[in-house]
Amino acid sequence: MPWYSRIAGWGMAVPRKALTSAELAQQLHTTEEWILTRTGIRERRIAGPGETMSDLSVAAAREAMARAGVLPQDLDLIIVATSTPDYVIPPVSSIIQHKINARCGAFTLGAGCTGFMYGMAVAHAFIAAGLMRNILVIGAEIISRNIDWSDRNTAVLFGDGAGAMVLQASELPTGVLSFVLGSDGSGAEHLIVPGISTNHVITEETIRGKGHLLRMNGREVFKFATRVLGKVAIEAIARSGLAPDEIDLMIPHQANERIIEAACRELGFPMEKVFLNLDRYGNTSAASIPIAFAEAMAQGRIREGDNLLLIGFGAGLTWAGAVVRYGVRAEDRPIPVENWPVRLPDLNRLEPVRQAKVMALRARRQLLQTAMSLLLPFYTRSRRRRR
Repeated sequence: MPWYSRIAGWGMAVPRKALTSAELAQQLHTTEEWILTRTGIRERRIAGPGETMSDLSVAAAREAMARAGVLPQDLDLIIVATSTPDYVIPPVSSIIQHKINARCGAFTLGAGCTGFMYGMAVAHAFIAAGLMRNILVIGAEIISRNIDWSDRNTAVLFGDGAGAMVLQASELPTGVLSFVLGSDGSGAEHLIVPGISTNHVITEETIRGKGHLLRMNGREVFKFATRVLGKVAIEAIARSGLAPDEIDLMIPHQANERIIEAACRELGFPMEKVFLNLDRYGNTSAASIPIAFAEAMAQGRIREGDNLLLIGFGAGLTWAGAVVRYGVRAEDRPIPVENWPVRLPDLNRLEPVRQAKVMALRARRQLLQTAMSLLLPFYTRSRRRRR
């Protein structure tokens, strides 16, 4: 029997402090209009003193677990996607596992802004193989502490936050339907923190030269993102077996509004079917997509049975696309025996794939009715004997 990875719970957490583009414009000697025109970002959340990436992760994780009805001891695995952990050593995944009092394995995954989607793909693989039932996937960043606040190419873009999902084994066709993962290390230098590595000893000169802060070649990243997003989206949809018009909502990595608009033009995908919240949070890297999912759910933009296209890109350079179904479509739901007979849809009004599913349901109904009719005399006779 095939196993599917159902989205059972979701949650998000962001710092309290908001830094507006108007405030940022003053310290960067630019204008709010310049920032909005190039990014679409009005404000971003910035972690304050004492706020840690693991604390944000725990808050998002507890919200996701509560929605899923999952206790810490029910988890089989924790996957944490981040580029800004509490420490280089130990892994932040173990810190989070301890803070939520879980008893399962945990590991940290680094794939830049695409990390959460890589984590979803790994979780889906474990569940589809029948090896695990409940997996917590977290995407979280406190990237503001690696930002050069005098560099307007990066300072205007990034924010802090965490998002989480619980993926759970299901017999029904739901959750991750397809995914595409990719990487091109030839562009690694376009998004990099050059001075924190085993290749360099951190010295006073490193700090004075701001080698510990993020550097980005915005032009090259923009070209890469607009080139790859359309291709990844098309491939992910094709692998899912769906048609493009069956996608109900796209949730892209919230990096830059201009990049998203360019990708949608190439795809011919209407912007009204795209969820955006980067105007309030900026680019939260690996936390971007799970935060957007949580907000889309809160706003009622996602309904039972909807097909979602998740798509992202980031440092590495990496990219990922996935088609995910939230819940189960009406025609995929099993019909309880106590509700027989039921009125099934007119076959002439359904496309071929759904026709086959309805015919299977009709065959199942006929089989159950036949079995019940054959067993009923024995059941009646048994009751009479008991009396």
